[in-house]
Amino acid sequence: MAISQITGSLYLSGVEAVNPAALTHRKVTLLVLAAEELPLKPVSVELLHVPIRDEPHAPLSQHFESVSERIQQNHSGSSLVCCSAGRSRSPALVMAFLMKHEGLSREQVHRRVLEARPFIRPNAGFWRQLKEYERQLMHCNSIRMVTTSQGVLPEAIGQTHDRPYCLNI
Repeated sequence: MAISQITGSLYLSGVEAVNPAALTHRKVTLLVLAAEELPLKPVSVELLHVPIRDEPHAPLSQHFESVSERIQQNHSGSSLVCCSAGRSRSPALVMAFLMKHEGLSREQVHRRVLEARPFIRPNAGFWRQLKEYERQLMHCNSIRMVTTSQGVLPEAIGQTHDRPYCLNI
């Protein structure tokens, strides 16, 4: 699982992809690590630790603003947001950043991140927190949570190309 580029200066990955050569190649000066533990060896970049578990009840939304602001303020290089596998916590943080600083809906940011990293799957609790964050930022929601045979998953509200946009199904 490699490092995925989301914007010109924002990357997403799991911790296994983080190494000095990868950070240098991408000019990373800010590493955001969303994990309860610090599984990384010391790195030569600024480290923002978000001590959170990948569990539906974990309060990831408490970190949306501070992480978004820190990424936005990083003018000295690129930012890399990572978690254990780069599938749930870190994509949710990246989506919150894109909603806040690019004014995109939750559906739009999900599509964008999914294009760069096709195997993301924020847990249902993080989706609910992103739903509330979207409501705070935009006073509406573009996605609702639905029960499927694979559990509770997000589904776009409205139509896309004459059919519902179902996520991660």
